[in-house]
Amino acid sequence: AEMKLLGSHLLKAAEATRVAAGGALAVDRDAFSAEVTRMVEECPGITIHREEATSIDESEPVLVATGPLTEGALAEEIGRLTGGERLHFYDAVAPIVTAESLDYEKVFAASRYGRGEADYLNCPFNKEEYEAFYAALASAERAPLHDFDEGAEQAAPDPDARGKKADAVTVYEGCMPIEIMAARGADTMRYGPLRPVGLTDPRTGHRPWANVQLRAENKERTLYNIVGFQTNLKWGEQKRVFSMIPGLEHAEFVRYGVMHRNTFLDSPRVLTAQLCLKEHPNVFFAGQITGFEGYMESAACGLLAARSLYARLNGRALPPPPADTMCGALVRHLTTENKNFQPMGANMGILPPLENRPRDKRQRYLAQAARAVASFQGWVDEQEAGENLAGSL
Repeated sequence: AEMKLLGSHLLKAAEATRVAAGGALAVDRDAFSAEVTRMVEECPGITIHREEATSIDESEPVLVATGPLTEGALAEEIGRLTGGERLHFYDAVAPIVTAESLDYEKVFAASRYGRGEADYLNCPFNKEEYEAFYAALASAERAPLHDFDEGAEQAAPDPDARGKKADAVTVYEGCMPIEIMAARGADTMRYGPLRPVGLTDPRTGHRPWANVQLRAENKERTLYNIVGFQTNLKWGEQKRVFSMIPGLEHAEFVRYGVMHRNTFLDSPRVLTAQLCLKEHPNVFFAGQITGFEGYMESAACGLLAARSLYARLNGRALPPPPADTMCGALVRHLTTENKNFQPMGANMGILPPLENRPRDKRQRYLAQAARAVASFQGWVDEQEAGENLAGSL
């Protein structure tokens, strides 16, 4: 809702290329990329240079949105400007399988509690199947990290590792590899991505012991993502272990999961609430490299940084959104002193509590969301009024 109030073009592109995913906004990646490329190429105010950027000219305001995989000369340039040691965490992606290779005698379409459309496919485990799967996953061999990740310990990672050094694996909780989650206990997955609540296996008429969900990867529903199965297992091990999931015994994997290192700024130390560097105020940053974690969050960060830069060009300083909005709460997270700073995605827990707190969680979240939208609308109106006033002087 906050991004809509800012007139996000990326959100419009996402809506135009979305695929069925229940209440979540998921897109056909190829179609979305093509639509964004078209929008950029057709915008008369944008000049495209398709070349490597190796330096940052801070003689005038500039916005850096190169993402968490920034490497090479540009990464060194960012390090020169920010000083100190850059932070990182390890991120992973889930495998993708073909729809035609699934066993539909076992896989069934359903949404939890029958809410909305049955956008997800479900792979139900009984207790015996789950225990065999867990044992195989717990003993599966992991892939070594890439050259730029050398020094990170993969044999027995600490799932709760925190810190800046490459000799300690730091994983982002929202994209935790499934094997690291399994290392926390036999039932951890059953209370996480494999939770069976709200589902009934049509073969048995009962709730499964555990359940894996598959989400369409494209509009045609020819490809499915194994939800929550980010992984760093060796590819052969992924084929062996994940084929133990009911319905995936003969699955064709078109992409295996991989793990990579994401770099991000020590934002509380180097960034202002306007998303520019404290010591180099002409250099603005946006996206995941700041510590905004997630696709929607990164796009929202880009909108805020662009507005801040625009305000600077017009001789103004853009105040951050109120802390009771999601964008404002995320900016506050970035700019509040924190010796153990980690990226953060949108969640209700970072919003300040309500004065009159409903006991029902759903009602509480709805009230927080309504307050956030109203507060954000007020902030947008104030900024637009300021722009109009500045333009009339």
